[in-house]
Amino acid sequence: MPAPQPKGPFCQSCAMPLDKPEDFGTAASGFRINDYCHYCFSDGAFTNPTISLREMTDLCVGVLTKRGMPQAQASSLMADVLPKLKRWRQVATTAAV
Repeated sequence: MPAPQPKGPFCQSCAMPLDKPEDFGTAASGFRINDYCHYCFSDGAFTNPTISLREMTDLCVGVLTKRGMPQAQASSLMADVLPKLKRWRQVATTAAV
């Protein structure tokens, strides 16, 4: 039996679940942005606009391992999930060419 799929929405940059209103990022106007978490997007811009997909993967793996997930599992999960997210989709497609 496959593992149950987590419920969304998820940050389209780091895949963090967006469970509470304070999890969401904000537009320059201060209103909530539904696509990104507050760690990745704040006041209408990415908080780290130059981060690469590889760097984001490493960052997310670090967070997951600190929360108890085995490193191999976290690496596999992020390698599968992050390239499919809105922020990285074009980057992943271009890199595959």
